Amino acid sequence: MTTVPPKVSLPAPRPVRLVERMSALKTTPLNAFHRQHGGRMVDFAGWDMPVQYKSILDEHKAVRQRVGLFDVSHMGEADVQGPEALKFLQHLVTNDCSKLFPGRILYTVMCYPHGGVVDDLLVYMRGEGDYLLCINAGNIDKDIAWLQEQVKGFNCTVVDRSPEYAQLAIQGPRGAELVQTLTKANLADIKYYHFAHGEVAGIKCLLSRTGYTGEDGFELYCAAADGVKLAEAIVAAGAPFGLELAGLGARDSLRLEAGFPLYGHEITQDINPIAAGLGWVVKLDKGPFIGSEVLKAEKDKGPARKIVFFKTGDRRIVRAGSPVLNVAGTEVGIVVSGTLSPIINEAIGSALVDSAAAKDQLQVDIRGTKLNLSLVKPPFVPLKKN
Repeated sequence: MTTVPPKVSLPAPRPVRLVERMSALKTTPLNAFHRQHGGRMVDFAGWDMPVQYKSILDEHKAVRQRVGLFDVSHMGEADVQGPEALKFLQHLVTNDCSKLFPGRILYTVMCYPHGGVVDDLLVYMRGEGDYLLCINAGNIDKDIAWLQEQVKGFNCTVVDRSPEYAQLAIQGPRGAELVQTLTKANLADIKYYHFAHGEVAGIKCLLSRTGYTGEDGFELYCAAADGVKLAEAIVAAGAPFGLELAGLGARDSLRLEAGFPLYGHEITQDINPIAAGLGWVVKLDKGPFIGSEVLKAEKDKGPARKIVFFKTGDRRIVRAGSPVLNVAGTEVGIVVSGTLSPIINEAIGSALVDSAAAKDQLQVDIRGTKLNLSLVKPPFVPLKKN
């Protein structure tokens, strides 16, 4: 990180007007749709996105009990194509892409040489030498630059397709039932972490069955120009199913209840996948990949720090950045995510702590009150298997 010499004086920052700030934010094809439907818009990683519509609590419960619709068009997409596409991906990511076949999806991470995480991502195999990557919205520029640097020397190409896509996520126990009313594709044939091509409401889509909430559902990738039409069709068809539009607030509380990592929180350039509890996506026996030697050493000796999940028995939210203490009052870690679970009605979260300290009682201090942390193996709530 670049530092400023002590004797250098910098000019005072120029005030930024609201209009100027708004104009700098990226927007998805559904931006006007969100506003028309009462979305409360916020700056999320440089994107103008809805944090909620009516109530985060109601949106969260709708996804757990019925169905919710999320705009995830801010996510990035990239094509990896060419004779050595598989060889490149095997070098790039930690999981074993040789296990893929057309129509299959793989969750994985890509790491720096020191083992820290560049990003977590999904790899879609469309055919031999033809893959689609889905990457995180806040990392698009960084990830594309990383991919294009690493692909040098391989007989394949990386092309950023992010502006070309809209992506909608329909999540909840009635999600598949809702989508089935809009498509002739047999959704029962699309298993968990698989995808197919078809039409939904007359719009050409890639239908993907993964999800970031722990519930069943589909992600629909379509042309950016068709995003609003597709969203309106889903809303119109969703009324009998109790569909709610859902924003980033519910998306975060749902993913934390499910125990899913979020880049910048449970995984970062300083938190490797072994420490994050993602050792299951690190396939050291597939051959060398970026960071593999460091990750093997980390796995062999065990991480000095690791991510743990907790609940408190209290409704007060434990904020990210709060210190984690042992019973002697010594700081042994830091909270990286925290929220209120609407389902169990208590505060839940995750923390990066010294591995040795994780065996003992841990606490957090909330405005002078020390709360004990009960460590939990997620998910925090029962989730339906797809």
